[in-house]
Amino acid sequence: MDKIETMRAFVAVAQDQSFTAAGKRLGLSTKLVSKYVQHLESQLKTQLFNRTTRSVSLTDVGTAYLERCRPILDQMDELDDLVREKQGALAGPIRLTAPTGFGSTKLTEALIPFLQAHPNVELDMKLTDSRVSVVEEGLDLAVRIGALRDSALIARKLADMPLVLSASPDYLNRNGRPRSPEALATHTCLVNSNQMEPNIWRFYRSGKEHVVRMQGAVTSNSPAALAQMAIGGLGIAMSPFYPVETALREGQLERVLPDYATDTYGVYALYPPNRHLTRRLRALIDHLAAEFSARWTG
Repeated sequence: MDKIETMRAFVAVAQDQSFTAAGKRLGLSTKLVSKYVQHLESQLKTQLFNRTTRSVSLTDVGTAYLERCRPILDQMDELDDLVREKQGALAGPIRLTAPTGFGSTKLTEALIPFLQAHPNVELDMKLTDSRVSVVEEGLDLAVRIGALRDSALIARKLADMPLVLSASPDYLNRNGRPRSPEALATHTCLVNSNQMEPNIWRFYRSGKEHVVRMQGAVTSNSPAALAQMAIGGLGIAMSPFYPVETALREGQLERVLPDYATDTYGVYALYPPNRHLTRRLRALIDHLAAEFSARWTG
């Protein structure tokens, strides 16, 4: 039984904490993944996982072995990448993560032409609104929106995305159109809890900063949900441009305080500093930067 394949099975189980999920990741049956791990444990004469009917977790030895497995597998992947790159065409896996709303819409739209142009690239996209560890999950790339938290990852800014204040015409007709940031105090505001300071909205005009502290009637970590609530006439939302772009164009939403500038969100690609940046990954990052920087001008 191939040692590298058993190591890949072990790493997949460790990442997913499940033999079934690891099998789906690798395209193997659960039974075969279990067989690979058992063979590896037999070779090493030690137990790598604690198994119960409900959970799988690493033993102390398994944790130590995982730390040493990953660099070896990364080097094997680099060798495969080198051969593929010499052949010219982009090929091989790319494992990335992104927020659910953005990933299922604007990111997917940008990925389609890249994948059409490079059919031998294998994309594994993990969409989640929870912060996942790129290194621990064995991912190549994370796409993030907004202020970056402290991280050991390398970050490349792909584009700036404006924050947009918007509401439905129905809401504004019923409640009036605010003429200044301070007038927002009399309105129902929909607050995005993903922001570093969710209850503080900043506006800029003629070199002056206006800081408004909000008490939102609705708070959500989903910009798409807040956009739908704004379309439904529940209040005024401050959101990234992408979830309101279509509604603004079609008249379901209109901009509020259009004469005031707001902050912008950065759209970033993040990747581990010690991981080989393959040609296909560099090409994808360059592609996303070109797509996004041309799209969002506010």
